[in-house]
Amino acid sequence: MGKRLKSMLLGAACAAAALAGCSSGEAPGEEIDETAAVMEETGAPGVEGLEIGVCIYHKDDAFMKLYQEELADYLEAGGASVEVMDGKDDQEEQTSQIDNFITRGIDVLIINLVQTSAAEQITDKCAAAGVPVVFIAREPSPAEEYRWETEGIAAAYVGADAAQTGRCQGEIILELPDRGDVNGDGKVSYVLIQGDMENPDAQFRSEYAVRSLTDAGMEAEELYKQSGLWEEKEGRRIAEEALEAYGDRVEVIFCGNDEMALGALEAIEDAGRTVGEDIYLVGVDALEEALECVAQGSMTGTVFQDHIGQSHLAAELAGRLAAGEDASAVNTVDCIRVTQENAADIRTLL
Repeated sequence: MGKRLKSMLLGAACAAAALAGCSSGEAPGEEIDETAAVMEETGAPGVEGLEIGVCIYHKDDAFMKLYQEELADYLEAGGASVEVMDGKDDQEEQTSQIDNFITRGIDVLIINLVQTSAAEQITDKCAAAGVPVVFIAREPSPAEEYRWETEGIAAAYVGADAAQTGRCQGEIILELPDRGDVNGDGKVSYVLIQGDMENPDAQFRSEYAVRSLTDAGMEAEELYKQSGLWEEKEGRRIAEEALEAYGDRVEVIFCGNDEMALGALEAIEDAGRTVGEDIYLVGVDALEEALECVAQGSMTGTVFQDHIGQSHLAAELAGRLAAGEDASAVNTVDCIRVTQENAADIRTLL
């Protein structure tokens, strides 16, 4: 099964649950199989002959590595020429790369911002040069997105709904028999390992993970919160500090991505705790290693953000904007809750 077909399958799997704000996480059924029978694999439409510059905030980020590879493959299958640049987590470096692309006469840019606050400056550069831009994975402010619409700027954003992603994490905990209250004291005592304190998406993930608990009537107690900068080693360090400081009071660890969750898992195991028995651990991204841990029960769950669906939609919007067509300013792809029940199915689709 080709990746284009997989993207369509995942989109179909999410569609029925979109009204609820998060996929149910159920395994694909007969209806999806029937849909798959009439689908054909293809490259991105409308990009043939285009020169497309792709700017990634940091190519070593595990999720963005998957994303950029899928994006480049899909664009090239559609006949585009693609060059991917690594911003090295440095906004000045990335802005310089964007300037170089514009000077070279690039047809369209796809940008994963280092800092979302740079969106207005970069959009103005692109608009002045007549270069359409699609921002991915890190969402500019609503005010900036509104400006694109009101001023007719050829720009769009594609990503997951960060609030929905957080809700999915919280709902994974709520589906547990004890709803995350391991010690039965009537509240969920949690640790937040957030990706980046200044990143709005990271903030929303954390906020809505907890809000989903309280909206469901659970009392939630924050024990510890730090930025792990999306890195595994930082996830481990923060989890170690939290477990040392609060011990058995820690019932749930929410991580902003799977890399940090995998680091936290090491700390949990070193502390003599067992996920699924006396503590719970959830991440985001559905990386291969995390899916394996979820399937084995050593992680409680993760959230699949569908890098396939997102990257394909970004490529398609790049083609539309380059052709002078209109596009919605904000375009999101639903996520899927991943637990031990459906981890194997998600791994098969990927």
